[in-house]
Amino acid sequence: MPIYAYRCTECGFEKDVMRKVSDPLLTTCPECKTENFSKQLTAPGFQLKGSGWYATDFKGGGCKTESKSDNPPPCQGGTGSCAANP
Repeated sequence: MPIYAYRCTECGFEKDVMRKVSDPLLTTCPECKTENFSKQLTAPGFQLKGSGWYATDFKGGGCKTESKSDNPPPCQGGTGSCAANP
């Protein structure tokens, strides 16, 4: 469930609220009871957990070099080959 940041333009009260995407927007400020409570535009934050595609395919990087040197693989600007399936 997403967390939305709300702020009252009347009194400045701010609150983060966990709501379903389908829930109606909140408009009444819980602090001053005016209809000036609105959702703020914020950057989304999330964390990938578990053993899904992120942990198995991308977490440790998928690029391998041909030799065990300190040179980065081609996908990071060096020489070698990038393995599709490490």
